[in-house]
Amino acid sequence: MISHGRTADAGTMDEHARQRAGRLSRRSFLAGSAISLGALGLGGCANPDGMSLAEAAKVYGPVPEEKFPIPAVDVSKVNPKYFRRTIRYETEEAPGTLIVDPKNYYVYRVEEDGMATRYGANVGRQGFLWSGDAYVGRKSEWATWTPPREMIKRQPEVAKYARGMPGGLDNPLGARTLHLYQNGVYTLYTIYATSDPESIGSGVTSGCVGLLSQDMIQLYDNTPVKTKVVVLPA
Repeated sequence: MISHGRTADAGTMDEHARQRAGRLSRRSFLAGSAISLGALGLGGCANPDGMSLAEAAKVYGPVPEEKFPIPAVDVSKVNPKYFRRTIRYETEEAPGTLIVDPKNYYVYRVEEDGMATRYGANVGRQGFLWSGDAYVGRKSEWATWTPPREMIKRQPEVAKYARGMPGGLDNPLGARTLHLYQNGVYTLYTIYATSDPESIGSGVTSGCVGLLSQDMIQLYDNTPVKTKVVVLPA
């Protein structure tokens, strides 16, 4: 297990958004959502993390060419700090390595020259967090989802999928899945595509890590089998 002491960079609220902070709900404010579509509109307003809401609407637009056409993300339901971004990120890990930071709800793909592509993520809820090194043992497009026996015991309603749920928009694994292995054994943990924008930036899973479908497709295309994955302590 590798322990890292990094903390992801956090954006600061600009003055324009600060003036409107009183109009935001306490929940939204505590979540760091200082800029909203309702307050500022889509028209080219830059958020503190570097991508304007208009740009986000394009990046997270529909993907009609998929086997199951993917609808656009409602970017108003995503805190702007979780939009995809290339940042400076110091690490000793080799380019291509994936680093999961569950404490801050990010996944990083290490790039050359001290840079990384950062994606907002959902992570395991309390009691389902884990850390350590793994690797991508296999990759799947529109994978069949089979709930583990432990999940069926906790949630009997998923027993109907004990033999597998076919791929599709309603399948929990979504459009792309990276299956994580340790020492040749499937851990049952994955990095997957979520169609629930409100889950980004929260702990909602049984230990898996979800990215918005558009982000996951990009990450999938740039991540070969055998890629190292480091999951940091939460």
